This record gives sequence, structure tokens and C-alpha cells, in this order.
Amino acid sequence: MLKTKIRFGFLFLTLGLIGQLLLQSCEDKNSDPSFNVNFSYEFLDDNHLRFTNESEGEYYSMLWDFGNGTTASTEDRRENFEIFYPEAGDFKVALKVVDYTGNSKTASKIIKINTTILIVSFSIDIDPYNPNNVNLVNTTTGEFDSFKWLYRDKEIENEINPVAYFPFSGNYDIELQVSTGSDTFSSIQSVSISQDDPNYIENLKLIWSDEFDGSSVNTDNWTFETGATGWGNNELQNYTNGDNAEILDGKLIITARKVNENKELSSYTSSRMISRGKKEFTYGRMEIRAKLPTGTGIWPAIWMLGSNISTIGWPACGEIDIMEYVGYKPNTIYATVHTTSGYAGEGDGSSKIVESCEEEFHVYGLIWTEEELIFYTDTPDNITHIYAPGSKTADNWPFDQTQFFILNIAVGGNWGGLEGIDNTIFPQNLEIDYIRVYQEIN
Repeated sequence: MLKTKIRFGFLFLTLGLIGQLLLQSCEDKNSDPSFNVNFSYEFLDDNHLRFTNESEGEYYSMLWDFGNGTTASTEDRRENFEIFYPEAGDFKVALKVVDYTGNSKTASKIIKINTTILIVSFSIDIDPYNPNNVNLVNTTTGEFDSFKWLYRDKEIENEINPVAYFPFSGNYDIELQVSTGSDTFSSIQSVSISQDDPNYIENLKLIWSDEFDGSSVNTDNWTFETGATGWGNNELQNYTNGDNAEILDGKLIITARKVNENKELSSYTSSRMISRGKKEFTYGRMEIRAKLPTGTGIWPAIWMLGSNISTIGWPACGEIDIMEYVGYKPNTIYATVHTTSGYAGEGDGSSKIVESCEEEFHVYGLIWTEEELIFYTDTPDNITHIYAPGSKTADNWPFDQTQFFILNIAVGGNWGGLEGIDNTIFPQNLEIDYIRVYQEIN
């Protein structure tokens, strides 16, 4: 019995020592990674330096910060970097090295540049007679190859003294980028605009339209999407390759037809026309003059989708429903926005009564700016809906990217067929007189 106790005691002691050694090994690994970080540099001329990694040991990633706004990440230990410093001054250069377990070490050195050969700068001056215009002057000193201005998603290249237009009140960043060889340097200033431009809408210029004056649908503008897939909404129509769309008397006529009485997939045909890859836009005033079909089960729409839908999907791409109509609710048109933060039945929208929408043509419009989406009927002061999230994120404001138009009539579906389908109404037409896009020219 005594021998047994001694053996068990020896076993516990041995296991304890092994555990302590393993713990110490792990602590050593975490507290002292098995690599050293270092780098060297040499002047190629007064303003160009070459940096070389001289770290040793087991590591896989190098993160450089060259102290002048330029950074680099690499896994190539032998990769050198030639960096341009256009202005005199002291610059702190840091190299961070990371191993496979996430441990890191950093080395830094101060680089002294004695010669200035390029200083990027510009002046801004708000026009006192038109406070939405800002006069810009490139005052950069030194030699450079090219430059460009960036503001409000615009790029203006190689204009020394452009006038930047800001139609809405708020604070905006203006950036000047100057390039010399393969290097680019920039300067950023902020400007405060005190008021909205009261003439913004009137100053927009027509930049594209389809007046539907030809003899057939213009394939430079439109593509027919085809198929009977339900289209994500359990719709019953089969979209054909142009058989349900024609140009007649200066108007586009999209026709939904009944094939049989079954009220099932492919019991109806229709058209779905898209401008994707042909006519795509960001911001502006969009107007479509149309007369709507009638009857229970019909679901026409005039709308837009983000051009990046194939890469990020729906609803992340954003959807703008300029006008939707469901026949079981006569004379009620809808304007709705769908985003990641609110989509399908949770979209952000409103409706409006338009008594003669099935008998007469009306203009269904959208004013789309960096700030908001304003939907209207006939005139901009007859507003249907405004979408303007106060704090814009990728989830609620994907509308800083291009979108394309979609014109279609669906039959049935989750919304259009909510109260069934009246098979006595067919054929039904969505008639479109024109589609027009107005944008800023400057």
C-alpha cells in the first residue's frame, strides 16, 4: 500500500513539472517572439530613398509606414521600396513585423530631408455673389506632371482655377492631388457652404433621354431580360425577348398578355427592359412620363437598381422604385427605397392618390442628390416621398454608386397578386412617352 502511494506521488510530481515546462515554453514564445526587426535605408538623391528590410528570424508579414502618408504591406522579405519625400523635414519611418501567431515587433527611425522640391497647396474663395460656387486656385510650388481636384465625387483634371459647385449647405472636403512620375501627393481643405442653391433644379441640364420616336426599341439603350423564374416575388409572367414591347406613335408600349387560364407560372407574357451596362447614372433628376395599366393582378414598375448588384447582391446594391402600381388598389401609386437596413415589406416609402393614372399620362420623377432622394408626381413640388437618412452608412445609403433603369409589367406575385388575378383584363399596356435624365454640367 505504501509503494502505491509513492508511485502515484511520483506520477503527479512528474506531470506537474511537465506542465510547468510547457507553460513556461508558451510564455517564452508569447513574450519573446523568435525574430528581430530592423531595416536600412540609402539616399538615391536628396529626396528619394530606398528602404530595405533586414529583419531576422521566423516571421511572414511586413507593414511599412514611411512617415509621409505612404504605407505598404508585403510578405516578400527581399522587397525594397523607393520612396519620394518632396518636402524638407523629419519623417518617422516604422517597420512592423508579424509572425504566424500574431506576435509583432516594430522598429522606427527618423529620416531627415533637407531639400524641398514640391509643396502641394491651393487656395479657396467662396463667391460672395453666389455662395454655392467656390473658386479654387492651384498654388503648388515645384515641378509636377499633372494634378486633379476631387470633391463631391467629381474629378477635375489639370484646371488651375476651376469653380467648384456645391448646391447644398454643409461642410465639404476638397482635395488636390499632384503627381510627379509614379508618386502622388495631396492636400485637403474643408469648405463650409451656408445655403442651398434655390435654382438647383432649374440649372440641371438634359444629358440623356429616350423619346421612343423610332420604329423599334433602341438596343443601344435597352436590353430585354427574359425568363419565367418568378423573379424573386413568385410572379407568373414569362418575360420575352422583345415580343411584348413595341414603339407606336412615339411611345413605348409594354404589353402583358394572357396565355391560358391556369394562373400559374408562364400563364402570362410580358417585357422587362433594363439599361444596365448601357445607360447608368449617379445623381440627377429622372423623369418618366407614363400611363398605367389597369386591373387586379397587374403590377407595373418604373425603377432602378445598383449597377454593382452582381458583386454585392440585393438589397446591398440599393433599389429605387420611382413608381410602382398594383391594380387591386386603383389610383394609388407608390415610391419606395430598398436598402440593407430596410427592404421588401420593410422598405422606406410612401403612396399618393393619382385619380387619372390609368387614363392619362403623368410624370413620375426623382431628384437624387448626395443628400436625399425626392420622389414626385408631375412637378417637383408635388412630393410623394423623401428619403434622407441623417447619418448615412453603407447599409442605408448605397446611393453614391451608379444605377440603371428597369421598365416592366409583372403579373401576380407576392404583392401584385395579393388579391388574385382577374383574367378578363388582358391584354394590358404600360405606355411610356419618354424617359429623361438631367444632371449638373459643371
